[in-house]
Amino acid sequence: MVSNHLLLEEPIRMASILEPSKPNFFPALTKIVGTLGPKSRSVEAISGCLQAGMSVARFDFSWGDAEFHQESLENLRMAIKSTKKLCALMLDTVGPELQVVNKTEHPISLEEDSTVVLTPDQDKEATPNLLPINFTGLSEAVKTGDTIFIGEYLFTGSETTSVWLEVTEVKGKDVVCLIKNSATLAGSLYTLHASQIRIELPTLTDKDKEAVMQSC
Repeated sequence: MVSNHLLLEEPIRMASILEPSKPNFFPALTKIVGTLGPKSRSVEAISGCLQAGMSVARFDFSWGDAEFHQESLENLRMAIKSTKKLCALMLDTVGPELQVVNKTEHPISLEEDSTVVLTPDQDKEATPNLLPINFTGLSEAVKTGDTIFIGEYLFTGSETTSVWLEVTEVKGKDVVCLIKNSATLAGSLYTLHASQIRIELPTLTDKDKEAVMQSC
């Protein structure tokens, strides 16, 4: 009977796998990830990144529409073809992200010990006393005393661009909060995090699925 098992005369050593195949060849073990944003999405800019060692191109779907990212993808393909440098894709999808919507993009100054209302009515204008959000179920998920964080990045305790809120009351679909620190929100979108609260949203949203399908 002939065995289907592959018999090795000598066990493969891990060291032999890691050794370069050629004496003068040292492969890059570190992967460089570069985000293709407004200032780094042209063919010229991407080509420069590839020549500098970028091996993974990140697409951030938390901002920009499908057309924007499709153009970035086409530019990446042209840059890969011209430089002959291979590059993987990283799709950073939004997921179940709660956001404060500021359509006017005017800075919003929030004062410590004041109150602000979080409302799912996105037709209303964002003000220091009213912040529209893109989620209708927040009032059902939180209760008095819960903590809510609003900001672009992690809160350090010393910055003035992120704010902590404490839920003081729930009125219908609106959530009334006490502002715990003074801050100024500048920009069109800010992420909202509810501490230790389960938010009933799908892990992979329809927008995420659309982004993945268009990038294939």
